[in-house]
Amino acid sequence: MTATPLTLVPRPEIDPSVDHGIQAIVAGASSAETCNTDLAAGPWDFDIRPGYGPGASMGDVIPTGSPRQGALPQDYRDAAEDELHARITAAKDALGDRVVILGHFYQREEVVRHADYVGDSFQLAGFAKQHPEAEAIVFCGVHFMAETADLLSQPDQAVILPNLAAGCSMADMADIDQVEECWEQLAELYGDLDAPDADGLVPVVPVTYMNSSAAIKGFVGRHGGIVCTSSNARTVLEWAFARGRRVLFFPDQHLGRNTAKAMGVPLEQMPMWNPNRSLGGSTTSELEDAKVILWHGFCSVHRRFTVDQIDKARAEHPGVRVIVHPECPMAVVDAADESGSTDYIRRAIAAATEPTTFAIGTEINLVQRLAAEHPQHEIFCLDPVVCPCSTMYRIHPGYLAWVLEELVDGSVVNRITVPAEVADPARVALERMLAARP
Repeated sequence: MTATPLTLVPRPEIDPSVDHGIQAIVAGASSAETCNTDLAAGPWDFDIRPGYGPGASMGDVIPTGSPRQGALPQDYRDAAEDELHARITAAKDALGDRVVILGHFYQREEVVRHADYVGDSFQLAGFAKQHPEAEAIVFCGVHFMAETADLLSQPDQAVILPNLAAGCSMADMADIDQVEECWEQLAELYGDLDAPDADGLVPVVPVTYMNSSAAIKGFVGRHGGIVCTSSNARTVLEWAFARGRRVLFFPDQHLGRNTAKAMGVPLEQMPMWNPNRSLGGSTTSELEDAKVILWHGFCSVHRRFTVDQIDKARAEHPGVRVIVHPECPMAVVDAADESGSTDYIRRAIAAATEPTTFAIGTEINLVQRLAAEHPQHEIFCLDPVVCPCSTMYRIHPGYLAWVLEELVDGSVVNRITVPAEVADPARVALERMLAARP
């Protein structure tokens, strides 16, 4: 039998902009659903209010004293999308090599189009080191990412976060005081945490996800630990197990559980540490037998994905390939065909040689962009409700235009700096991470 050549039917152009979709929903021009119609407003409407803003993290409790963004000048708030695009482009041209713009995969399309580098947190940490000649690094992401860029860049380089209110609810779930208290309780249980046993292993090695504050990274660096990302979590856990009997993993329980489970660690050896309970809510025997102690934290974006959504995708799209992020709950990761970092998801789609239907469990801005970049495939988000990351969405092109035009005028605004007493040990933990390549 002769094979019949496959003819691709051209599909209408896919708009990569999530914001355009949300505006259409609010205007009644789309039948899709969003988790909060306030997402159609400018983020400056929420900067003066406590909270993470509309989106996936809007139900999370923000710590007292979290950074707030000052008022954005009115002309940036009033400017249309095309005007902001032109102003950003002109400012970039004027600044030339004096500025490098980094954009996370989860940023809105109107911001990402101006980034010199786009990537996940692991990749952007590396890009931050590659341009010592730049006077400023504008990090279009969230607060802990800008802190990391400051740790890895040159002392005379200014790292700028366009909107100071762009935090991370997951990172905020591991407070430095709570982590220090946890460490003290573990020392009471295990003894001297710096003392290796007969096999040369210490009782516990701390591992923090990149999605954590500089203070937490500094804690890890001081105590012989390491930072990980979703790209190298397995490699980092292998590093830690070669040095310690156990791992204290924070702040995301799901990445820790899914990674350790794939490495063969039994679930009963992964107790949860709830910082609001004595011994984290576990018994002494559970902690004695533990291989991985999981912090009670999570990502509100990835917690939205469910097994029911996967079942529905399979029923409606026979042969669908389901890929989810390892920050999703274990049941979701187990029900999917594959799990991996944002860069893994991007590369998996790019490598597919035949037209394929993909159901993706990660942040909607990346999913929508991938759908636009690969029209030969059918690509959709597992969650039918449009609900972007609350804090990534706080970076609006109005803020990017503002910080760039301030640089053109010789002024640095929204600079992120990490104190030396925190930066030095945090840098040690980050350098260990950068060396732990999968």
